Amino acid sequence: MKPAPRFAIVLGSGGVRSIAALGMVEVLSREGLAPDLIVGCSAGAMFGALIAAGHSADEAVRVATTLWSADVTRKRRWLAVPQMLWPRLTRFDADFALRDDSPVMQRLEQAFGDVHIEDLRTTLRVTATDAASGERVVLREGNLVQALRASIALPFMFAPVPINGRRLVDGFVSDPLPVSAATDAQAVLALGFDSPMPRRIDGPSRLLAQVTSALTNNLMQARLAHAGEGGMRLLSIVPRLERRVGLFDTQAMPYLVDAGRRATQAHLPAIRALLHRVPQLAVA
Repeated sequence: MKPAPRFAIVLGSGGVRSIAALGMVEVLSREGLAPDLIVGCSAGAMFGALIAAGHSADEAVRVATTLWSADVTRKRRWLAVPQMLWPRLTRFDADFALRDDSPVMQRLEQAFGDVHIEDLRTTLRVTATDAASGERVVLREGNLVQALRASIALPFMFAPVPINGRRLVDGFVSDPLPVSAATDAQAVLALGFDSPMPRRIDGPSRLLAQVTSALTNNLMQARLAHAGEGGMRLLSIVPRLERRVGLFDTQAMPYLVDAGRRATQAHLPAIRALLHRVPQLAVA
C-alpha cells in the first residue's frame, strides 16, 4: 500500500486559465516543494497530467497549445441538428453531442500516447462526473487519455465516456475544484478560478452562461468551506487576472503561467505556514 501523500496540489476547471498551474509548480519546485499528488478536474486535469508526466514549464506550455485550442471543438456532428429538431425520429439519447470528439482524441493521444495514470512520474487523480447519478468519480488508474477525455466531456458539447461501466462527463459538473479527492494528503494547495459571468445578456446562450456560472461558483465555494470546516490543511489560490481571458485563448498562456508564478510567490508565507507541520516538507 502506498503511503499517504504529504503534499497535494488540486487543479480545478477554468479552461485555458488552468494553465496557471505550471507557473505555480515552477515556484514550488524552486522552493524545494514538489507535490507527491496532483488532482485535476476538466482542463486542470490536462495541465496536471503534463506536470505529473514530468514536463518542464516551457515544454508543458508548448504541448498545451496543441491540447487546448478552439479548433478541437469545431468538427460538428452532422446528426446533431436533426436530433435536436426531431429527437424521437433520430433516436436522441443520453450520448448526444454537438461535436465530434476525434480531433481532441487525436491531440490527447499525440501528447500522452498509451500511458496509464498509475505509470506517471507523480501520482495523479483525475476527476469526472457520473452522468447518470451526478456523483463525482475519481480515476486513479487506467488509460490516461480516456480519463482526460472523460474529465473534459462538457455536456452537450461532447458525448460521455464509458469507463468501468459508468458514463462519465466533465468533472466540473460535480466539483469544479475537487479538494475532497485529496483528503488523505497532509496538506493541500488548490488553484482554481471563478467561472466568469457574462458582461451582458443579449441571447439565450449568455443567459444560460449566467446561470451555470453562478451555480459553479457557489458549488466551488461551498466545497472549499466544507473542506476547511472538516479540518483539511488547505490553502486556495486564485491568481488575479487583469484582463478577460477566453476559454480557448491560447495566446494568453504565457500571461497565465506568469500569473500563476506571481500568485504563488505572493502566497509563499502562507504556503510555508501550511506546510510547517508536514514531515520532510517544513520550510524556514
